Amino acid sequence: MPAPVLNTQLDLTDEQRAIRDLAREFCEAEVRPHAAEWDEHHSFPYEAVAKMGELGFFGLTVPEEHGGFGGDFTSLCLAIEEISRGDTGLGITLEAAVGLGISPIVRFGTDEQKARYLPELAAGRRLWAFGLTEPHAGTDAGATRTRAKLADGSWTINGSKAFITNPGTDISWGVTVTAVTGDGGGEGRREISTIMVEKGTPGYLIEPAYRKLGWHSSDTHGLTFQDCTVPEENLLGQRGRGYAQFLSTLEAGRIAIAALSVGLAQACLDESLAYAKERVSFGVPISKHQAIQFKLADMAMEVHLARLATYHAAALWDRGKPCAMEAASAKLFASEASKRACDQAIQVHGGMGFMEESPVARFWRDVKVNEIGEGTSEVQRMLLAKHLGC
Repeated sequence: MPAPVLNTQLDLTDEQRAIRDLAREFCEAEVRPHAAEWDEHHSFPYEAVAKMGELGFFGLTVPEEHGGFGGDFTSLCLAIEEISRGDTGLGITLEAAVGLGISPIVRFGTDEQKARYLPELAAGRRLWAFGLTEPHAGTDAGATRTRAKLADGSWTINGSKAFITNPGTDISWGVTVTAVTGDGGGEGRREISTIMVEKGTPGYLIEPAYRKLGWHSSDTHGLTFQDCTVPEENLLGQRGRGYAQFLSTLEAGRIAIAALSVGLAQACLDESLAYAKERVSFGVPISKHQAIQFKLADMAMEVHLARLATYHAAALWDRGKPCAMEAASAKLFASEASKRACDQAIQVHGGMGFMEESPVARFWRDVKVNEIGEGTSEVQRMLLAKHLGC
């Protein structure tokens, strides 16, 4: 059984505790027993995703009038954390589907767009992706090369996107892409907008799945747009506000990735503590050796601190308070703490930790992307330096 989660005095509401407990039960019953198989076969876990939909996880932050739960962002982070204790590939599927796919439609969509897309997405029967990253403009998202021209009531899109989550499954419905839609009227400035493209639209090409180091249960593809034409009303939000929209989307995304990282770090502690109590060396369980105790203590401390930082940022987001610095801090610390936890988990397990039969070997492959997705560690430090007035 997993080690108990440290009490972080988060003052969760009854509803939030119920969602956390439901996600934990789901992870134990439906995720942990199958995660190694999903990883080995690089298979997308359709049954688990369908179950998450039935339990309401995809609709946590969707208004009730559109088929959702009407809950808060903290509840979503709690679900992501608990599911990621079993498999971060499934955790990122939920995070990207809601935080990147559903959330922009909820926040910026028209009544018609919400009515069309949200009920199916909130039920988990369909997935929506978000196309921001490009091969030559990853961190510098403002340097996007994808362009969309408006003529005769339609947008024609040309360009490419890289490392996009959830676009190529059997239940994928479409993607919201960022594209340059004009020069913005000023020197050196470009107008960037976000446009929704449904799967199957002529000119929308989904490239073969990537061969990834980890997150093998997550669906990840490059996307190409070749004279891809969609109706003018597929514009999401105001024209020219795409840059501001995705910056806001990424701020919440950083907190969600921090929650995913906390879940993985907790899983490392769970596995290491259980193994240390069972593995006997020099006549006693290795948990009795101070060298191992200190590793476990450090892991527990960093899980605790990462969780506090994450849910402090999530609470600020839910209250509509500025939280750019808190979001960057949580994402930076939690992602790096999870990497340290994975490294020490391997060390605690010794030779067994290097074997694929051990869950910590999978954790170690999965963890590195935590420092990359939703803004690299370097980007988080740049953001923090900016807030310090550097």
